[in-house]
Amino acid sequence: MDEASSEAALGHDGASIVKIRQLLRTKDDTQRFVGLALLKSVLDNSLELRRDVDVIQSLWESMSASFLDRLLRTGSKPSRNNAKEMLDLVVSVLHTFASLLPQDFKSAPKFTDRIPRLVGALLYSSGETTGLLLELLHALVTTASGAQALVRIEDLSPLTEIAPSHAVVLEILRFAWLTSMTVVDDKAALSEDVDENMQCLVSSFTGTDGVTLLEFTGAFLRQADPSVLPVVPRWLPSLVGFIKGLVVSRPSPEARSAYTIAAASLLQAYPAAASKLLFTDEPKDGKPFSYMLISLILIDIRSSLPTLLERLNAPEESNACRRLASGFDVICIFIGYLVQSLEDESLETFIMPPDSLLKIRTSISETMSVTAEYLRDRWDASFAGAMGLHPDARAGAVDTSTGSHRTLAWDSITDRADDDPFVLSAIRALALWLREDENELLRKEATGLIDLLMDLYRGAMLDKLDFRSPALVALEALTTLEEGRQIFLRHQGWEILSKDLSGMLQGMATTMSDADSSRAIEIARILVHVVEQSPIGTEEEWMNLVTTVAGCDFSGPGSLSPLASEFRLAALQLCCTLLMSSTEMMGRRFKHSIIAINGIAAQLRLAIGPGGELGDEMEDVLTTLNLLTRRYV
Repeated sequence: MDEASSEAALGHDGASIVKIRQLLRTKDDTQRFVGLALLKSVLDNSLELRRDVDVIQSLWESMSASFLDRLLRTGSKPSRNNAKEMLDLVVSVLHTFASLLPQDFKSAPKFTDRIPRLVGALLYSSGETTGLLLELLHALVTTASGAQALVRIEDLSPLTEIAPSHAVVLEILRFAWLTSMTVVDDKAALSEDVDENMQCLVSSFTGTDGVTLLEFTGAFLRQADPSVLPVVPRWLPSLVGFIKGLVVSRPSPEARSAYTIAAASLLQAYPAAASKLLFTDEPKDGKPFSYMLISLILIDIRSSLPTLLERLNAPEESNACRRLASGFDVICIFIGYLVQSLEDESLETFIMPPDSLLKIRTSISETMSVTAEYLRDRWDASFAGAMGLHPDARAGAVDTSTGSHRTLAWDSITDRADDDPFVLSAIRALALWLREDENELLRKEATGLIDLLMDLYRGAMLDKLDFRSPALVALEALTTLEEGRQIFLRHQGWEILSKDLSGMLQGMATTMSDADSSRAIEIARILVHVVEQSPIGTEEEWMNLVTTVAGCDFSGPGSLSPLASEFRLAALQLCCTLLMSSTEMMGRRFKHSIIAINGIAAQLRLAIGPGGELGDEMEDVLTTLNLLTRRYV
């Protein structure tokens, strides 16, 4: 519909639109101002006009960008007559057009070039106009050009100074930074901008409890591009200070959620610096801070998990799952830091007194026991159809018009158990504790999760959420038990892990990531232990790995990294273990593979070189292969 048709359809308002358009298109600023005032009145009172996209676009095109700038500039000078009225009017009209125009208009220069003046106008606005300004900025920074226009502003103090009283400021900055990270060329400049303005935010929140700032930080850091984040953030100690203040002050549920998520995000973004700030301190009196933080998180997890499944799809439970997942992440990083500190002889003291460590150890074990129970119930409810139902009795699938699903299953409507980040965080923490604590009672209890772990591992190989690394960490601990090894083999553990390992072995000639190499080393370590503890020695189907290794190209695309060399060595160690544990008849059938592996080992020895831990292990492999050669070849 053209302008004339649209105006005719609007009836009486059509005549007003013609007059307004004429006023806006004149060269006289006074008449333009009158036209703008009339336009605001018509837009506020005509719902039909607001719905007419063609007329709205034509009115927007009638407005001069330079006139809008002059209004914003004059309205930002309190000494000028009618400055407040000018600012209120131009902000209101811009806000209205931003809400009515299509999205692509908001990314055009006519809007984005006004962003610096809109930010500056915050210093002189008040009440409703401030709210409209912030809503307008929020709408504009959701576009790439709008986000870049905001981050190019040298002084964002008009925004950062009002952040404690206007939470939307934090959302504006989060959208602007995250959107800019996807398109920016100068990452160093954006990193400096983030660092400087985060420091300004911390200063603005001084004297408050910091809950809103911690909520913002927790969300922003999890979504941010790590390569753009400041390497040594100046604001990190201050943010940790806010966390400490909340922990020691009987926190509300909102505060508990804020400091838990923020702590996890800081630890993941800055593991070394944040761990030192959160987990080490000099207690002047009472318990060290790390003890209080970890204890509160453990209590929260233990008290929440027993009722979480029945409330899984309640509207508020997504926030609870996010908080608990962050709690597990904090516990996981704390365990790693604790183990490192106990092994580091350069540290003069422990991170907390021995009695506190014993209490924390007991509390973690109790929490992990509750976690294992929850995971079992969640898995059974999701895939078997009821809590506690044996996997062999899993409900069958039913095909409906909306797709295929299991009958009687109970699971999250958003994240299935095998694709739920919360389940991943829980398993990661449980797995690490199983490996590091050597608690046989807890390990026996957790052997009941091996079928679950193998299903998750298999799913990760099909491009679902990747549970492979934590599953391997857990299996390393659980296969130390005879019952654990039996369950592992009964639930196709050998087939699943060996298939993954074979795929990586066959891809060694191309570039492999460090993560893949580490996973392969972990798989080999678990399988070696299973073979060594097998009461009947090597089983026939296990020898397929020997054939696979014998046919692989170990050279790699270039010089081997230490991790790539360790991966290749681990594969040879697994072959040696399989062959040494095999029967004589089985060994003789694989004599050609032994010859091939011997040649591979000789080449790898040259790549690794003499000496060092890998060099010594390489010599052990060669000695074993020579023995096998004399025995079977």
